[in-house]
Amino acid sequence: MKYLLDTHLLIWASESTDRLPSGARGLMFANHELFFSVASLWEIAIKNGRNYPNFRMDARVLRRGLLDNGYHELPILSQHVVDIDNLPPIHKDPFDRLLIAQAMAEGITLLTADATVAQYSGPIQLVR
Repeated sequence: MKYLLDTHLLIWASESTDRLPSGARGLMFANHELFFSVASLWEIAIKNGRNYPNFRMDARVLRRGLLDNGYHELPILSQHVVDIDNLPPIHKDPFDRLLIAQAMAEGITLLTADATVAQYSGPIQLVR
């Protein structure tokens, strides 16, 4: 199975597996293909630069760690961007909306701890 982790799950996984919801840990440590989106690194870099407290990390270091641990990098394609306008206006966060569009376009299940993101139909799984 292929899983795309949302930004918060990536941050929590890199900081300490204790912060990860148990549902995410179970899926991530089974033999599945794990992906991270360039959109998540972009979000972290922007929010770290603006001193958001929950995004205090170097996106370069995170990227290197994810690649070193076998994650696959998912680039942002024009198809992902144009597919955003097909999404209902459930969630306003542009980074989350891009992750949702990527998951739908690529047929990868988006893992999220965000109940609002999980309201979208498609390959999205809420983990607790």
